[in-house]
Amino acid sequence: MSFSDSETSSHGTEYKNFKHVSRDRLLHEMLGSSGSGDSRSSWKVLIMDKVTVKVMSSTCKMADITDQGVSLVEDLFRRRQPLPTMDAIYFIQPSKENVVMFLSDMSGREPLYRKAYVYFSSPIPKDLVARIKNDTSVIPRIGALGEVIIMCFCLQYCVHHEIDIFTSLTESSYSFFFFFIFCTMQMNLEYFPIDSQGFVTDHERALEELFGESAQNSRRTDACLNVMATRIATVFASLKEFPFVRYRGPKGRDGSTTNFRELVPEKLATAIWNNITMYRSSIPNFPQKETCELLILDRSVDQIAPVIHEWTYDAMCHDLLDMDGNKYVHEVPSKSGSPPEKKEVLLEDQDPVWLELRHTHIADASERLHDRFTNFVSKNKAAQMEQRDGGELSTRDLQKMVQALPQYNEQKERLSIHVEIAGELNKVIREMGLRELGQLEQDLVFGDAGTKEIIHFLRTKQDTAGENKLRLMMIYASVYPEKFEGDKAAKLMQLAKLSPEDMKAVKNMRMLEGSEKRKASSGSFSLKFDSQKKGKAARQDRTGEEETWQLFRFYPVIEELVEKMCKGDLPKDDYQCMNSPQPATREVNGSSVRNAPPKTAESTNPRSVRSRRTPNWARSRTSDDGYSSDSNLRSFSTDFKNMGQRIFVFIIGGATRSELRVCHKLTSKLRREVVLGTTSLDDPPQYITKLKLLSEKELSVDSLRI
Repeated sequence: MSFSDSETSSHGTEYKNFKHVSRDRLLHEMLGSSGSGDSRSSWKVLIMDKVTVKVMSSTCKMADITDQGVSLVEDLFRRRQPLPTMDAIYFIQPSKENVVMFLSDMSGREPLYRKAYVYFSSPIPKDLVARIKNDTSVIPRIGALGEVIIMCFCLQYCVHHEIDIFTSLTESSYSFFFFFIFCTMQMNLEYFPIDSQGFVTDHERALEELFGESAQNSRRTDACLNVMATRIATVFASLKEFPFVRYRGPKGRDGSTTNFRELVPEKLATAIWNNITMYRSSIPNFPQKETCELLILDRSVDQIAPVIHEWTYDAMCHDLLDMDGNKYVHEVPSKSGSPPEKKEVLLEDQDPVWLELRHTHIADASERLHDRFTNFVSKNKAAQMEQRDGGELSTRDLQKMVQALPQYNEQKERLSIHVEIAGELNKVIREMGLRELGQLEQDLVFGDAGTKEIIHFLRTKQDTAGENKLRLMMIYASVYPEKFEGDKAAKLMQLAKLSPEDMKAVKNMRMLEGSEKRKASSGSFSLKFDSQKKGKAARQDRTGEEETWQLFRFYPVIEELVEKMCKGDLPKDDYQCMNSPQPATREVNGSSVRNAPPKTAESTNPRSVRSRRTPNWARSRTSDDGYSSDSNLRSFSTDFKNMGQRIFVFIIGGATRSELRVCHKLTSKLRREVVLGTTSLDDPPQYITKLKLLSEKELSVDSLRI
C-alpha cells in the first residue's frame, strides 16, 4: 500500500503502515545510509545470518536491495571471496558466534572488506561490545554510523558532566562513547512480516514447547519466551511505539491451582515489558508515554478459529490446495507440443487481483473474476483482434493490437491464473461436499445445531474425509465439552471412525483449553441466546452486520476482544495491564503470580441477537460490511488518513487467516491500524498436526474418558 505525503496520522506526521515502516528502515536507514559518500557509484556487499536473511526476504524484494547499491548478498558462515575495495554491511544477530565471524573477517592485516557497517537485529550484550572494542585492528575499519548524531550526544554528555573532551576523556567516559556508538548500530528489527498488518516470531514449535504435557518452568521454556519477547519488542523499537501491555491472566487468581501453561501470557508480557523499558532509556526519541496498545493471548482463547472452514479466497487457497507457503504451482501448455510445463506463481500483495480478492467469500471471488475477465476481453483491443473471425487486419488495427499486447498479455495471464485457482477451489468444494459440512460447522458455533445434527451427519455422510470429520468433532467438543465426558467421547469417535491419533488431537485441544472455570470467566461473551436457538453457542451473530454470503457468519474471538479493548470494556480481572500499578504477588506452583485487582462493574445490558436467518449462496453485491473487497477498495486511499493509535494483538501458539482478515476489517472499522503478531501462521492441517504433538502418549478408546 502506498501513501501520499498528505496522508497523516493523528500525530501530524506521515502515516505508514507496519510493513511499510519495516521496509523503509531496512532499505533507507540501513542499506541506503551505509557506504562511502558517493553511494551511487560504490557497490556494497550485504552479509546476513540465517535469521536476518529471513527478516530481509520477508520485508524486501531483491530489486529493492539492489537499488540501494548492494551488488552481492552473502551468508555470514560461508566461505567468502575477499573484496578489499568494497564496503560491507553486516546485518546480524548479536550472538557470540556472529561477532567472532565478523571479527575474523575484519581483523588482521588483510581484512575481507574495506569497511564494515555493522547492524544488529536486537540489543547487543555488553560483553560482546567489549569483545569488539578489544580488537584494535577492527575498530578503525568499522564504518562511521551517524557521526553527527553520535557527536551531538557525546557533546551533550560532556557538557552535562562537565567533562573537557580534549583533556579529560577518562576510561569510563570512553566506554560510554563506545557503548553509545554500538547502540546506534542496533537495527532492533528481528521479526518477520507476513502481511502489511501481520508478523511472526518464527517459533513453529511454540505450542508444543510451551503448552505440551512436558512443558514446565525450565531453561528451555524460558529461552523460548525470551527470544519471543526480544523479537516482539523490536517491533515497538522499529515503530518507536510505547505500548500499554495487556495479557490474558491465569484462571487461578481466586486461589485455585494454576499450572504453568496458564502463566505463559504473563511471563511473555513481563519479558516484553523489560525489553521495552530498556528501549525507553537507550533509543533516542523513544516515547516516554504510551502511544499504542498490545494484547497478549494464547491459542486457548479460541479453539474454533484454527479448525473451522474459513470461506475466504485466501483461506481456501491455503486450506484446500497443495501450496508451498504463498507459492501456487500450475501447468502451462507448451507451444512446441511437448508436455505442459510447471510454473510457480506467488500469491502476494504485489498482485492487485490477489489484494482485491483475498478476503472475499470464494463465491464472491468467483463472480468478480468472471465479470472482470469478461469486461477485460470486451475492452482490450488485442483481445478483440484475437477473437476476430479471419479477414485481413488493417494497419491501424495492427498498430492498436501491438500497443495493447504487453499490457494484454500480463493482465490476461494474471486473471487466467486466478480464474484457474477459483475453478479448482470450487471443484474441491463440490467433490468434498464442503457446503453441507460448512453449514453444520457454522450452525454448531451459533447454537443452531447440536448432537442430533452431528449424529445424523456422521451416519449419512460416511464418505466424508477423516480430517474434515475430525475438525467437525473438535468444533463440537469446543461448543459442547460436557458431551466428551465419561464414555460419550469414545462413542462419538467410534461413530466418526477416527483413529487413535485423531482422538489425541481432541484430547489435547481440551487440555489446552483448560477447565470450564477459565472459559466461564473469560468475560468476553454474554451467553444469552435467542429462543429459537437449539442449544449452546460459542458465538453470537454480530449486531449491525448483515450476513452477506452463506457460511460467512463466523468470526474469531479476537474481533470482540479488540473492540472491547478499544472501548475500555476489557475485563480488568481477566486481562491484566503491566503499565498499571501492580498488585501484590503470590506464589503458585513455584512461580510468582500477581493477585487480581478488585473486579470492576461491567455493563449487564444484553446484546440483541437476531433469529436464525436463511442464507443465500449467491446474493446481489450491495452490502458494505467493512471487509469485503469493494469496501477495501473504496476506502483504499483513505483508510490510513488521520488514524488513531495502533493496536497490536499477539497470539502465542499460532494464529489463523481468519484472525488476520479480522485485523484488516477492524482497521477500517475502528480507524486504528490493528497488527496481528503470532509465533506462526497456521492453516488447519498444520495446527492439527501441532496439536497432536502436545502429548506423546498413544490413546485408546478408554483414554477419552476425561
